Amino acid sequence: MHDTTVDRTVTGWGARVPLWLRGVLPLLLLALVVMVVFRFGPANLARDVFPPVEELTIQRLSFPQPGVIHATVVNGGPEPVTIAQVMVDQAYWVHNMNGARTVERLGRRDITIRYPWVTGEPVTVTLVTSTGLTFSHVTDVAVRTPTPGARYLLTFALIGIYVGVIPVFIGLLWLPFLRGIDRKWVDFFLALTIGLLVFLGVDAMAEALETASLVPSAFQGISLALLGVVGAPLIISAIGKLRHADGARTPLYVATLVALGIGLHNLGEGLAIGTAYASGAVALGAFLVIGFLLHNTTEGLGIIAPLGRERPTVTQLALLGLLAGGPTIIGAWIGGFTYSPALTTLFFALGAGAVIQVVWELWKMFRRRDAAAGLFSPLNTAGLLLGMLIMYATGLLVPA
Repeated sequence: MHDTTVDRTVTGWGARVPLWLRGVLPLLLLALVVMVVFRFGPANLARDVFPPVEELTIQRLSFPQPGVIHATVVNGGPEPVTIAQVMVDQAYWVHNMNGARTVERLGRRDITIRYPWVTGEPVTVTLVTSTGLTFSHVTDVAVRTPTPGARYLLTFALIGIYVGVIPVFIGLLWLPFLRGIDRKWVDFFLALTIGLLVFLGVDAMAEALETASLVPSAFQGISLALLGVVGAPLIISAIGKLRHADGARTPLYVATLVALGIGLHNLGEGLAIGTAYASGAVALGAFLVIGFLLHNTTEGLGIIAPLGRERPTVTQLALLGLLAGGPTIIGAWIGGFTYSPALTTLFFALGAGAVIQVVWELWKMFRRRDAAAGLFSPLNTAGLLLGMLIMYATGLLVPA
């Protein structure tokens, strides 16, 4: 029999070096090399030969009061950038800045501009650097930016309730119907749920990639999207292993996962909605509310589909509804009062990743029930396609 014992004996000079120092020594050497490269390396030698690479991102234009524009600027490039002038609608304008004009890498400046903007008209703010490069940001509709207070907190909460909470709870009312139908039709609605979630996941990923393009390059928008879409299913799966060491997944657990995935998606949706209202890009009207009601009501059906043969309590159903719809309110608050492309990208990506994990759990549920046909029986395939078609059709009613 072979001896499988690992020989951990360290000989030579290594035997006299503490274990912690053996681990830290490569890091110290790496830090020294980085310092030398920054001080004497090719990047430093090329500064006098090539012009600096400049990048400024105007993350948000806000209009806190009549005659005042507030611009939030981030330097996402590799070099410091000096802001020489500020232009508003092609004219140089007097402005104040909360710091030095030279913005270091990853630095942020708040610029206040005294400009007589007109409600409802577009405004373009352009930053001119010391090298003559320009960076612009356009607001299509100038409107006074909401500030945190009881009035706006209530307004954005109502928006979240209209477009997120109410539709989900309406969808939960289909539970008595699901209890009264045959098992094959319960599976049909489970497949329909997968179709809904696939649509939501792709939509969330598309939104994440779109907002990633607005993230300053130093913050790596695509990498944030990757972290979210990969990290969410890994975290959810790890938590599931802790709770169910034997691998068992109850219908209530799967329904909770569905609600969580939908909730993360609705958080990103609330961010987008709050930002749109705060910037005046969308006017709250009956058509918008009806569109979201129809679009998001199907999410409630997706939550209760795994419970078609169960008898959850009213409290459990209420908690599932809040888990799925409540984040819309939080997202609307965040988007309405402060907007961060990086945060929006991460939340949308987390929603997409959570949906991937939920779809995987539903897939395994089908495999346990019918290993031969599973999701690809004719009826279940029709349900999956119908779920995607419903989300597409109701999405047409929601203004972009």
